[in-house]
Amino acid sequence: MPSPAPILVDWPSAHAVILELAARRRGDQPVLVVGVTGPVGSGKSTLAERLGGTVVSTDSYLPDYDRLPRESWDDPAHADLPLLATHLRELRAGRAASVPVWSFQSHSRVGFRDLRPERIVVCEGLHALHALVRPILDLAIFVDAPASVRWGRCEQRELQGERGWGVQSARTFFHEVAEPTFSRLSDGYKRVADVLVVNDGPR
Repeated sequence: MPSPAPILVDWPSAHAVILELAARRRGDQPVLVVGVTGPVGSGKSTLAERLGGTVVSTDSYLPDYDRLPRESWDDPAHADLPLLATHLRELRAGRAASVPVWSFQSHSRVGFRDLRPERIVVCEGLHALHALVRPILDLAIFVDAPASVRWGRCEQRELQGERGWGVQSARTFFHEVAEPTFSRLSDGYKRVADVLVVNDGPR
């Protein structure tokens, strides 16, 4: 039986709609796990922060880039998604987890930090709806926006020095790594989403 089509929501309404859906699905669960994915620059991190609670980023489970060819950096086959799934199960059960810290400056894992679950745990990132993660989620969100809008956001991020890559390196990564990788996965992630958020304006 095919999955039902996701609920389509605009960006201004997304926060309230998702929290309402989460409240309906909570039941007597002490911890609710929400997954938020989307292509780079779509606004998934911003939405995760607005939802509140404990935020776990799939970026924390990225591989060390120097071990891989550039075109494989975002491939979920190289991310530590089994460890992410283990940590989400721990948090869902109300237990703390020691999650990796990944540096955008060194492009590698640089340590660990302890996370404790709040009433909502939000898993956000490129592979938050991956098949290893999706069964743990109570609610799955896909955030989308046109590529031109997303690149504009990424460019602004680099101009502000947020990741320290520089605009040219970020542009190369966006067009040669991030976009082709996620485009191969996006249809599958949309199919398992409960909510599709369109974020094509100012965040």
